[in-house]
Amino acid sequence: MTTMRAAVWTGTDEVEVREIETPEVPEGWALVRIAYNGICGTDLSIFHGKHPRAQAPLVMGHEMSGWVERAGSSGPAAGSLVTVEPLISCGECKAYRDGHAHVCRRLGLYGIDAPGGMAEYVALPPEVLHAVPAGVDPRTATLAEPLAVAVHALALSGMERGDTVAVYGAGPIGVLTALVARHEGAGTVVITEPSAWRREVAEGMGFTVVPDGSSMIETLADLTDGEGADTTFDSAAHPSVAAELTAATRVLGRIVVVGVYKQPTPLDLQAVCFKEQSMVGVRVYTSADMARAIELIASGDLGLDRFPTKAFDLAQVGEAFDAATTGQDCLKVLVTPLDGKADA
Repeated sequence: MTTMRAAVWTGTDEVEVREIETPEVPEGWALVRIAYNGICGTDLSIFHGKHPRAQAPLVMGHEMSGWVERAGSSGPAAGSLVTVEPLISCGECKAYRDGHAHVCRRLGLYGIDAPGGMAEYVALPPEVLHAVPAGVDPRTATLAEPLAVAVHALALSGMERGDTVAVYGAGPIGVLTALVARHEGAGTVVITEPSAWRREVAEGMGFTVVPDGSSMIETLADLTDGEGADTTFDSAAHPSVAAELTAATRVLGRIVVVGVYKQPTPLDLQAVCFKEQSMVGVRVYTSADMARAIELIASGDLGLDRFPTKAFDLAQVGEAFDAATTGQDCLKVLVTPLDGKADA
């Protein structure tokens, strides 16, 4: 096992499957055999040549599930199904020293700053591996990393049971955030989304969806006697959304910015003052959030069997990126090196 197949990003809009050397495993590290790797917005940014840190050639991918092929000096045993917490912290800055490694000043990520999971194998330090309970489908386990973002968003939000919750965007993070909010006791979850197909997905999961031709503010006004949402999650990260976050949220309400804006964006800070609203940003997640995400997956309580995914063979990675870019028939595109596990 001296070589392996990997999808290598070689430049803007260019990715190819190559036979490369199987990664060397540093002392104490583990070797993981990849089952599935999800494509997220960060991967699309890299693929299209817009990520500021990514340098070609690069094996992308940070939403990983797989089996421990060779155990590390600690962590899960060989043969264990695992998912990966792909953060690389500097180990030196104040945030790290204060126990907040997930917002390290020089935070890195496997799949950007080191080889990732779009390959047959990846070498990882054991502390980033999370064992997955028996009986969990590896395909579903791959959702643990984006689900951890949603778990972290809820943890920071201060949402209370019975809240009316607004979610902007029915992409993967938006839908997962809505699912966690409902699980944590939200009274009503309202989602707005420009894609008709994604609106249908959200409706099928039992959420209140802003109808075509209406707005989040109008829908909330009818539901809350004009007060607005108690807690608002921005998973869309679009300037048009930022422009109305404060208006959609009630006096003393909470706004959580989950999606990452590509550039500074205007926001009505006068309304934040006059309505005494609270705002918080979400970067990634903590180890505890990853553990909680795995618990939720194993419980089956979120109904992730209704979360649309589509798996492509590693050899079809170009088609996988096309599907992820259009996002028309699945919420999460997966790439797998396992024969017979692709949908297409």
